[in-house]
Amino acid sequence: MAEEKSDIVLEREYVIPLRRKWLKVPKYKRANKAIKSIKEFLARHMRVDDRDLRKVKINKFLNQEIWFRGIKKPPARIKVKVKKLKNGDVYAELAEIPEKIKWDIERDKRKEADAGAKKSAAEEKKAEEKPEEEKEEAKEKDKVEKEKSTVEAGLKKAKIAAHEIKHEVGGKKKDVIAHRMALKK
Repeated sequence: MAEEKSDIVLEREYVIPLRRKWLKVPKYKRANKAIKSIKEFLARHMRVDDRDLRKVKINKFLNQEIWFRGIKKPPARIKVKVKKLKNGDVYAELAEIPEKIKWDIERDKRKEADAGAKKSAAEEKKAEEKPEEEKEEAKEKDKVEKEKSTVEAGLKKAKIAAHEIKHEVGGKKKDVIAHRMALKK
């Protein structure tokens, strides 16, 4: 979520009852109905314009908690922390995060930080100017590679031509074609 503290207009915690909603649908639709009922509940209670469900966003860990026991048996109720932004969007996340999920969140943050560090290191390497000798060596390597690739391309073409010659139909069929040409005249 890319919101800042200044963008948050309203922040609340809710315990959302889900069982009454998902008991009304077939078993194979229950988790989907639970997600939809969370969005409907938040749209109503957080006063979303036109109760537009597309403005209600659910955190991936909240979604995983709903789907944890499968599609047929979502939780009966769930506690969420909700934030409403200035632009009208509503973000929901788990209020009481289990230890394993906290560990997953920290791991994701570390991965993002490592990826950012690797990108910055790569940019620094590109920013450093190469000495003239290295540039000349690179040009020579490129020239050698181009020569090798042209030789390989020539060999490939020769191999294809030999294959075509090998598999040409000869003998009687050529005579038949020539014979037909003679008949057309």
